[in-house]
Amino acid sequence: MEITIGKMDERQPSYKLIYFNARGRAEHIRYIFAYTGIDYVDERIPKDSRQELKKSMPYGMLPVLEIDGKLIPQSNAIARYLARKHNLTGRDEWEAMQCDVLVDTLGDLKQIISQYRTEENHFKKEEKKAKLLRETIPFYLKKFEQTVGENGGYTVGSTTTWTDFVFAVALENFENIFGRNALENYPALRALKKRVHEIPAITAWLAKRPHTEF
Repeated sequence: MEITIGKMDERQPSYKLIYFNARGRAEHIRYIFAYTGIDYVDERIPKDSRQELKKSMPYGMLPVLEIDGKLIPQSNAIARYLARKHNLTGRDEWEAMQCDVLVDTLGDLKQIISQYRTEENHFKKEEKKAKLLRETIPFYLKKFEQTVGENGGYTVGSTTTWTDFVFAVALENFENIFGRNALENYPALRALKKRVHEIPAITAWLAKRPHTEF
């Protein structure tokens, strides 16, 4: 399934984002495209074509961004590239580094949550969930809550960065996994997600994006 977003502009590179019909590891890239108004093709791979297509990808993984016919893998590398081109990495190199620190740290938490979600043994899964809710998640979210609170509702500095989009997507998924009240004790993080989702360009994207569970 291909969705062309916007009108093609000859002055811009030709972009095609290749991923499954899911938010997953590609959604923060779509937020960047929406926010900046960049034209791109949102190519969503049907289930029966996934394995064959992945064989043709640089490292056998998705998402991949095709830029003027060249295939670029790794979701955060793609996001950083677009963020640098469109002034979404903060005001200076220090803030750019802080963006990377937060995205990578959030990635650590997401990896642990992924291990819980893919655990097939029922008893081990329940043990992992209990530890997540009791120790791991509060450890990370309290630190993120403090950072966002100190920055007045932003993850880094006082302007919108690509890190805000990464967090907004992750927090939405977090509520889907652990329940709508999962962020009840983290008002700054809830407010961050709300602020991002109320940016007009993001609101417009949310209204028209294909419905998926994750």
